[in-house]
Amino acid sequence: MANERATSVWDALVDTPEEAENLRVRSQLMRAITRVVKAWDVSQTEAASRLHVTQPRLNDLLKGKIDKFSLDALVNMLAGANLELEVSIHSKAA
Repeated sequence: MANERATSVWDALVDTPEEAENLRVRSQLMRAITRVVKAWDVSQTEAASRLHVTQPRLNDLLKGKIDKFSLDALVNMLAGANLELEVSIHSKAA
């Protein structure tokens, strides 16, 4: 175990490649939504309203609390952030 190396930070945090991939995708969505919210330069209450979530929920997003968000919840916020998700699937590099 001491000589094991994770291929990504997500691999180091969870037990399976599936969980790591889920974390990676959630992280990308959270970062994209956070960038948009910060660019709005409005109060958290206003930003939360635009995303159709509560202000405490938005605060969790802005603080990066990834464990509090499912992929579904993040995808649902994309419309309020005027973002569109484009999926690209490819083989991992060897």
